[in-house]
Amino acid sequence: MKSFDVVVLGAGPGGYVAAIRASQLGKKVAIVEYDKLGGVCLNRGCIPTKALLKSAHSVHEVADLKSLGVNVKLEGLDGAVAVKRANEIAAGMSKGIAFLMKKNKIEVFQGKGVFKTAKVIEVTMNDGKKEELQAGSVIIATGAKYKTFPGLEHNGKNLVGAWEALAIQKLPKSVGIIGAGAIGVEFAYFWNAFGVDVTIFEMQKNLLPIEDTDVSLEVEKHYKKYGVKMHLGVEKVSAKDNGKDVTITATINGKAQDFKFDMGLIAVGMVGQLEGYGLEKIGVKTERGFIAVNEYYQTNVPGVYAIGDVAGPPLLAHAASHEGVVAAEHLAGKHPHAIDKLNIPGCTYCQPQVASVGLTERACKEQKLDYKVGKIPFMANGKAIASNEKDGFIKVITGKYGELLGAHIVGTQATELIHEYVLFRTMEGIDEEIFATVHPHPTLGEFLSEAVMAAKGRSLNY
Repeated sequence: MKSFDVVVLGAGPGGYVAAIRASQLGKKVAIVEYDKLGGVCLNRGCIPTKALLKSAHSVHEVADLKSLGVNVKLEGLDGAVAVKRANEIAAGMSKGIAFLMKKNKIEVFQGKGVFKTAKVIEVTMNDGKKEELQAGSVIIATGAKYKTFPGLEHNGKNLVGAWEALAIQKLPKSVGIIGAGAIGVEFAYFWNAFGVDVTIFEMQKNLLPIEDTDVSLEVEKHYKKYGVKMHLGVEKVSAKDNGKDVTITATINGKAQDFKFDMGLIAVGMVGQLEGYGLEKIGVKTERGFIAVNEYYQTNVPGVYAIGDVAGPPLLAHAASHEGVVAAEHLAGKHPHAIDKLNIPGCTYCQPQVASVGLTERACKEQKLDYKVGKIPFMANGKAIASNEKDGFIKVITGKYGELLGAHIVGTQATELIHEYVLFRTMEGIDEEIFATVHPHPTLGEFLSEAVMAAKGRSLNY
């Protein structure tokens, strides 16, 4: 039996970061992963989908080039090349994680780890051999799996989830997408750009229903322009694989209607990957499909931590990584800060991009908060106009003391601009501090301050 201070189950963006931080703090660390290093995010999620979305955005950029004085012709689209490139990028980055493990002296066990006791992990290696690991502490970072409902089951053939969708090189002629969260909206953008007839079904009344309503409406406006069909606020929805095609049945305005597509994407959320790790044997408490943890990601079992998707929302790679740092520092006897989940930004990489942090205006109303709104369109920004990036806006919600309650950006560079607002909230800043910060001109980012000024009634450029 090999002994380690820390054993990490899962090498996704939560697990491998937790392992590195524990090693930096002087711990002897092992990480157990039966699949590729990097987890779902790197191999079947965040990274390859962003590669696909770059291909999709390039299609729209070509259409805009003539107005910039660049006369080019789009000769054709090859979805297979785009998908192949995305997967090659993921494979290369997975090798980078292996390098990081070696650099930080973390021993990697390629296999499936199961609890024998709270301190002993039995690993069935991918070659069939077994290893037992003695652990001072264990960090569970096993990620998530598809959420399913009756009538919405994935079969990996014509009814797929995001992971299978990434492997499809011969694109379907038509696809019905059930679920208008980030996954559904991003795949809709890619497939639409590459000529697929796309229809989205969503039970909530807007695309990206967790975002601020103004943001959702802006994205819907662009998707209509792209030709994406949308059925929002449907009462019921189900999908059936007919063999050669699929039927999606949606109840719209009280009437059930059938729609036929070559393929269906089911994107109705994820739930923690809990089965097959022996969690019940050691008595790990779960709630609503996730492992229950405290603010330092400790489970109810002493010495056992859980981070990332398996520990509950928000199911985001950057949240998992930060949680991994907190868990590693806590088990090492440090005093890490607890994470304020309202300060974890959310990003959607369609075009226009969406990024947000904090409360929506809808939530502020529900909580009966005293607030003000500042909203500035990019069409008033000189850099945006010059760069042909004038779609969208910045919207901020400030409180009675000038604190930032929420920020919502929709536009070409939204996911790169949100960082300042995240820092603003993390440092508990007030509006006067952002007013006193000199923002370079001409930039899209200068409107971060301008939007806060607008909330105070002192906008200078709009």
